[in-house]
Amino acid sequence: LHAFEHPAISSGDSFTVFDTPWGVKVGILICWDNNLVENVRATALLGADILLAPHQTGGTHSRSPHGMKPISVALWEQRESRKEEITAAFRGANGREWLLRWLPARAHDNGLFILFSNGVGADDDEVRTGNAMILDPYGRIIDETCAAADAMVCASLDLSLMAMSTGRRWIHGRRPELYHILTERQGYERDAITARFSEEVPERGDKPGE
Repeated sequence: LHAFEHPAISSGDSFTVFDTPWGVKVGILICWDNNLVENVRATALLGADILLAPHQTGGTHSRSPHGMKPISVALWEQRESRKEEITAAFRGANGREWLLRWLPARAHDNGLFILFSNGVGADDDEVRTGNAMILDPYGRIIDETCAAADAMVCASLDLSLMAMSTGRRWIHGRRPELYHILTERQGYERDAITARFSEEVPERGDKPGE
């Protein structure tokens, strides 16, 4: 929905939620789409019980002073002899810790399971951190891996957790008539590439001309 990787990649214009043989609905949001909170809420409102969240992230050149920072490619190449160092890096501020700042909130606030997958290893001049994890509707981690290698996590999902989860109950208290601002342009919107990579941050609040 918010493609930024290359000008030749166009953004989608609709959400994907589908039925499964198990009586639950599954939604898909790719990578950065999950970082815009409106996308996860919209997917939940379309009935998703489980969110598939494939990523290619971690150890990236974040422009935020307190965002992710790169992990040394040399460390990845020497991962067999420096296992403690690379595991610490993958679990640290540029990997797992960064994910835990926001990913559990997506599950908790919307009362859905999240299946987070991610690339691992060298990606040009950056190192992706893996950190695959499965979260329940309370934002709790059911299973995860911090391995500096290809790895898979598996879990049985207790679907009975959804009904009384905080996000699923509180979503019924929504007042949509108050949220029109979410669909109004504020004047500082940018295309995904500019929003991701520009060094300039426009001020929020006043619209142009005000």
